[in-house]
Amino acid sequence: MLSAHQLHAKGRRDPLLPPTSLTLARGELLLVTGDRQDQRTALSLLLSGRMKATGGQLTWDNSSRVKQLRQAAALVDSPGVNEPEEHLSVRDLVTEDLALIPRRFRGALLSGPWLKVNRFEDIADLWTEQLEPQRRLELLTALALANPRTDLLVVDSPDRHSADASSWLPRLRALAYDAGRPLAVVAAVSAVPASWDGPVATIGNAAPLAESAPESAPEPVPGPSAGPAADVEMPVPADTAGRHAAGGGLNPDNQETTIETEVAK
Repeated sequence: MLSAHQLHAKGRRDPLLPPTSLTLARGELLLVTGDRQDQRTALSLLLSGRMKATGGQLTWDNSSRVKQLRQAAALVDSPGVNEPEEHLSVRDLVTEDLALIPRRFRGALLSGPWLKVNRFEDIADLWTEQLEPQRRLELLTALALANPRTDLLVVDSPDRHSADASSWLPRLRALAYDAGRPLAVVAAVSAVPASWDGPVATIGNAAPLAESAPESAPEPVPGPSAGPAADVEMPVPADTAGRHAAGGGLNPDNQETTIETEVAK
């Protein structure tokens, strides 16, 4: 399970990610909405363990270790981060991505056989910029799942390629609900499609942490009430002796004698 509580990140001027909370289990698809692309990308980077948060809590399977999260999470098509470069062919993209899989899981994976097994031969010679949004997402998620340790897919703004939700929503839903390999899938989107009735979260949905209340000033301790003994003169501190000398005040060098004399009266 992925759990974020009060997750936030500071930016140079505005918050890069305002406090956000969410939970997501394997076999679930969660849509997280946000108007700003930079905030959606920041959330995607944080949830996949690719960026350090300023504050808040983030756990995967009850562990807060970033390494464990990074091993389980795949960041998909994040603009300016790992979106496919336009000058790459699909075949070259597949070769590069397969090379990133840990060697013990990679085996003898080559782009040609992989494209054939996963039914992408029809687009192998196209440039990545020529791909239709649906085929683009199918290809990129399939590459993410080539690593058998991937249990969490974080998809950054799949709706930026098309206003038609059918180009990305069915694919993500199918991956999350796959009985053979159920995944935790989170997609940061600009708006929730009308056809979606599943769980939704919003960037900035967590209230800012409450500031500690200021300590109240201590109540003044009432002084002694005036009474019959009010005429008893108390000792004058040494630093005030000069101010009282001119008026015949107490001599600080003879305080005890003065008190005894006044009481005797």
